[in-house]
Amino acid sequence: MKQSELPTLARELRDFIIQIISQKEGHLGASLGVIELTIALHYVFDTPNDLLVWDVGHQAYGHKILTGRRDVFHTNRDLNGISGFPKRSESVYDTFGVGHSSTSISAALGMALASNIKNEKEKQHIAVIGDASIASGMAFEALNHAGVTDANLLIILNDNAIGIDPSVGALKEYLASFKEGEVHEENNIFRALNFNYSGPIDGHNLESLISELSRLKSVKGPKFLHVITTKGKGLQLAEENQVKYHAPGKFDPETGKIYPKEEENLPQKFQDIFGHTLVELAEQNDKIIGVTPAMPSGSSMKYMMEKFPQRAFDVGIAEQHAVTFSAGMATQGMTVFCNVYSTFLQRAYDQVIHDVALQNLPVIFCLDRAGFVGEDGATHHGVFDLAYLSCIPNMILYAPLNEIELRNIMYTAQLGLNHPIAIRYPRGRGFIKDEWKLPFEKVGIGKGYCLKEGSEVAIISTGTIGNNVAEAIKRVSDSSKPAHYHFPFVKPLDVALLNNIGSKFKKIITVEEGGVNGGFGSLVSSFFMENKYDINIKKLGVPDEFIEQGTVNELHKYSGLDVLSLITVLQNMI
Repeated sequence: MKQSELPTLARELRDFIIQIISQKEGHLGASLGVIELTIALHYVFDTPNDLLVWDVGHQAYGHKILTGRRDVFHTNRDLNGISGFPKRSESVYDTFGVGHSSTSISAALGMALASNIKNEKEKQHIAVIGDASIASGMAFEALNHAGVTDANLLIILNDNAIGIDPSVGALKEYLASFKEGEVHEENNIFRALNFNYSGPIDGHNLESLISELSRLKSVKGPKFLHVITTKGKGLQLAEENQVKYHAPGKFDPETGKIYPKEEENLPQKFQDIFGHTLVELAEQNDKIIGVTPAMPSGSSMKYMMEKFPQRAFDVGIAEQHAVTFSAGMATQGMTVFCNVYSTFLQRAYDQVIHDVALQNLPVIFCLDRAGFVGEDGATHHGVFDLAYLSCIPNMILYAPLNEIELRNIMYTAQLGLNHPIAIRYPRGRGFIKDEWKLPFEKVGIGKGYCLKEGSEVAIISTGTIGNNVAEAIKRVSDSSKPAHYHFPFVKPLDVALLNNIGSKFKKIITVEEGGVNGGFGSLVSSFFMENKYDINIKKLGVPDEFIEQGTVNELHKYSGLDVLSLITVLQNMI
């Protein structure tokens, strides 16, 4: 295309994304904010021969549409559709799979140095990273390394002062000073790290972007381009309400007005139960602290931040720091609720072991989005926590059946456990429409209980998936035969109850919304084997594979955890 035609392309691309996402839902604001940058990058560089890496990938819809996926874009985030994030197996233009933040610079640097080794000196390597993501430790590690190499690497900082929630921290303030002209080109942190720095430039001016990117193609070594953009650009309400329009749900494509969801008389979200309960407990206990790595809205830590701003901390996209920061506070007698999405706690695994569990510090980890999260897919499902946490000494691991159990374990944990605890709960609505805010009750550590007596087969479940089990038992032809036991504590297991079950039943089914290998079922199975029980055990859980996107119900069905699949298993076991 002629360069003069590109502004028209930008308008068409924006309109196309708005039309599809208004009907299908998805990540809106981030992609609208980089339309001109996306067009300029593909116009100037010879992709896919030149390698382009998007950080996180929330902003890659325009990239996907321009690289051969326009006709299937309507399947975005659907079961068997295209992924909501760049994915190597989907397109040669997706050079690196992403979904978690702050990986782009490391990946692009690795590509660039590999090109040097292969004597492909003219190949370009570009990482596009946001101002929230670049504040993460991993991004700084990569900047530190890149600055002492001869890598043909271009880092583009997409600076819009927001991630999902507004960016926080000293680096945000520093970047803001660039826009005000308070930091001079010859005297900034990126130049000090040996990058050829240019900017800041208007990220919505195609002429400026193309001119500067064309110039940078011939500049050798590590380069850094600072681009200023507006998240939600081109849809007024999305520009004005950037948090809400990160992923707004369905909306009117003409006005941007979000359609109200049919939420009358529905149970509260687990996230809001957590947030309101934390405030309730903090009103009674002035040692309670809240910590979240960049997810105050999504996790509902925002309620604590509004009520007790001096006792609630958004530490930015920095899960490792969040965990060790929480550990430091715990050494001083604070009762710390460290609220992290299950999939993101994976990024701080060493800190959980070395800084918390090894020192036996009573940090209270609240793992949001445990189990399947739905349309965000494989990068975001919280299906590994039961396996990766249950092997850690000193760690207590708890999975509530419902909102009341979540409240009671939070109450119990803040009374003092002398051990770290991880409490995992799912995304979205609970199961109790009314009367969830009951008086707190102290939970007996390591105790399970019988939900239903039975005679032939015992189902042992943990977490909210037990509600599917209970419904399946109700519907099975002879509902008197299956017994149902709920084990909220995956660690420590209720050994007395397991011995009781082992002495009564010869057929047992374990059910968990987590990886079937190494999780709850494996622990139960090992117990019965080690104690020489002659029992036929069937383990149900998430298969040993990376599960792609789809609705939670679809993914339950795929994994055999939906009600109908459970009924079939029960009928075959009775």
